[in-house]
Amino acid sequence: MKSKKDGGKPASPKSKHLLQQLARTPEQLFSNAFRSQYGALCFRYKEGGHEIEVLVITSRDSGRWIVPKGWPMKGKEPHEAAAIEAWEEAGVRGKVRRAPIGRYTYLKELDDGKVVPCVVDMFQVEVKEIGNEFKERGQRRLDWVSLDEAARRVREIELKSLLVNFRPQGK
Repeated sequence: MKSKKDGGKPASPKSKHLLQQLARTPEQLFSNAFRSQYGALCFRYKEGGHEIEVLVITSRDSGRWIVPKGWPMKGKEPHEAAAIEAWEEAGVRGKVRRAPIGRYTYLKELDDGKVVPCVVDMFQVEVKEIGNEFKERGQRRLDWVSLDEAARRVREIELKSLLVNFRPQGK
């Protein structure tokens, strides 16, 4: 990790805690213990043109920038679960593609304090509706930004790469 002296940000106490916990149980990383989640890369075209902007939101606990995502839902296909998360967490609906556009991994701290590695399959959502009343309204900040700015804000390296390289499929 970089120190403040060399221009890097110090690891947050929460990050250190997650890494320390995982270091005590490394078998989790190598035992097919990855949990599945589904995420939504929500985008819209700026002023009817070809330039796009994407939606980033803050997590409820740490306030860091993320994309809408969540656990599998009984009776729902992965792309449907991603679309539901986009609505519940950010109040956006639109045309979701059935095939994932990529995936990324991260460490998730569960409510019981345990840390589990997660794989997030990402689905493209072209936003057509922005609602004012949704489940997590007031619990998160939302921001529409360029792909590069979204990549700067999120922490996960693989998600940064997905954002920088994203090109909408179909129009």
